[in-house]
Amino acid sequence: MRDARAAPVVPGRRVDVLIVGAGFAGIGMGIQLARQGTESFVIIEQAPDVGGTWRDNRYPGVSCDIPSHLYSFSFRPNPGWSRVFAEGREIHDYLRACVRDEGLAEHLLLNCALSEAEWSGDQARWLVRTTRGDFTAASLVIATGRLSEPKLPVIKNLDGFGGRWWHSARWNAKVSLVGKRVGLVGTGASAIQILPRLAAEASEVAVFQRSAPYILPRGDREYSREEMERFAADPGTVTALRDELFAEAERNIGARQRLHPDIDLLRQRALDHLAASVPDPGLRRLLTPDYEIGCKRILFSDDYYAALQQGNVRLEPTPLSRIADDGITGSGGNRTAVAASGTGYQLDVLVLATGFNSTRPSIAGRIRGRESRLLADEWSNGMAAHASTTVHGFPNMYVLDGPNTALGHNSAIYMIETQVGYVLAALDHLAASGADAIDVTAEAVRSYMRDIDAMARDTVWVQGGCTSWYRDERTGRLTLLYPGSATSFRDRLATFTPDSYEHLRRASGA
Repeated sequence: MRDARAAPVVPGRRVDVLIVGAGFAGIGMGIQLARQGTESFVIIEQAPDVGGTWRDNRYPGVSCDIPSHLYSFSFRPNPGWSRVFAEGREIHDYLRACVRDEGLAEHLLLNCALSEAEWSGDQARWLVRTTRGDFTAASLVIATGRLSEPKLPVIKNLDGFGGRWWHSARWNAKVSLVGKRVGLVGTGASAIQILPRLAAEASEVAVFQRSAPYILPRGDREYSREEMERFAADPGTVTALRDELFAEAERNIGARQRLHPDIDLLRQRALDHLAASVPDPGLRRLLTPDYEIGCKRILFSDDYYAALQQGNVRLEPTPLSRIADDGITGSGGNRTAVAASGTGYQLDVLVLATGFNSTRPSIAGRIRGRESRLLADEWSNGMAAHASTTVHGFPNMYVLDGPNTALGHNSAIYMIETQVGYVLAALDHLAASGADAIDVTAEAVRSYMRDIDAMARDTVWVQGGCTSWYRDERTGRLTLLYPGSATSFRDRLATFTPDSYEHLRRASGA
């Protein structure tokens, strides 16, 4: 893709829509605006390339855990997916092709970070400061996602570690791991993809496990040449496969709602996979979760358990607690990593596969709505939005892939497409209404969140006996996941309801 730093974004930097972020959500929003003929919009992206999490995550083995044909836009099917579960580079290439083929490059500013956005009642516009100049926008779309800010665990004296360390989303490909002693911190979605590749190179690997995950067989494979030729020749086969994959995933919502026998069958399937993969009863005990299935993210792998049983891999069943302090200054630091159990490991490299700051996004501290209220303050009790998209006090602002939009059982891209449709309906209503802005009412947000809390109350995410990144760490509210089916989410957002919004006019003649 060509360098968009010189892209001919609209003159005067006055736009109808400003989109923050060029991952799946921002690109999907941009495509639909462009397809309906909107010319006055810009997508700003703080990084030098598009792709979001699929640009950032370059660790060995990175891939999606939703089938490729479902983990892509329904309006941009890709008959050329090479595998059932695409690797990260292939997904990144898909997103770059979306930008290129849909003509988004001329609307895109790379290396352009949001510094501050503030609502002006006088102008009924968003005043947006970026690292590449200022904009004013009638509408603001926040599409920064929830997997963009690496979360570093609390490890005492981490800066005193004498080797190299990095987060999995900031992979350092310049450092060879061949023959190295490596500590892998975490056993989540990234870690189980990293370990098999890591174990094949490193001389020793210590896996620090805070809690054991439930793991289901992945069943990944390459598509045959015949299958790919059929996909390319007949688009209907891709649509049919996508519909089949969606329906299969949608049936899994019952287990998340703790329905029987759904949850019992799912739990047993995971435990059977563990038993078949790990014959050693001692190791199997350490790998058996102590919470209900689905409470944390369910993982998929065909080779994680096998990698754990290699001779150069050791499972440490407690978190990494500290780096030993030898008290000798100028020594280059200590390489002894000490687990909570007290066991020490001599390591050359630490890989922190410890997830992301997902429930308290830092961008909320840079957005000010009516009366200069910070979005971070509005979300002090956890993220909340009407239709999972609009926030009271922040007119003409839409949050994609934010509060209560993730799923524990189906494709996030389906949810993003649903939200994009809702935003388009809101923009159409605003244009037809004669108002300068719309602001969702506080009661509409409260009503929606009461429904979300009621839906979540008896689910595995609340009643499953674990803490997870799905829930706000301060209040315990389920703020990331939509606790129903993907279909019910689309049904709920299918109709834009003007009565949920206050219609505003400029405070002055500006």
